[in-house]
Amino acid sequence: MNLNSATVLNPVFNALDALIQNYGVYLYLVFVWLSLGAIAWVLGGGLRRRGSQGNSATVNFGIIFTTRPPNQSPPPIVITDVDPARNCDNETMD
Repeated sequence: MNLNSATVLNPVFNALDALIQNYGVYLYLVFVWLSLGAIAWVLGGGLRRRGSQGNSATVNFGIIFTTRPPNQSPPPIVITDVDPARNCDNETMD
């Protein structure tokens, strides 16, 4: 008994080669139309899950952006005049 996969599957490959050689154009056209149908089905919502009709809870997640007013106004900025003629020791510069 020969368990080599190349020799076991050789009749299958020969049959596929003969099928493609005789009917390759027709197979191509069938696969093109099937793929267009599959694309239309997917875009039409064919892959969406159908909701069950039983007693089940549905959870929807979402993000909500809101603006909130500030709690209080910022503290006032106090500006003082600095006399450059005086240094830290309250001495005048001459």
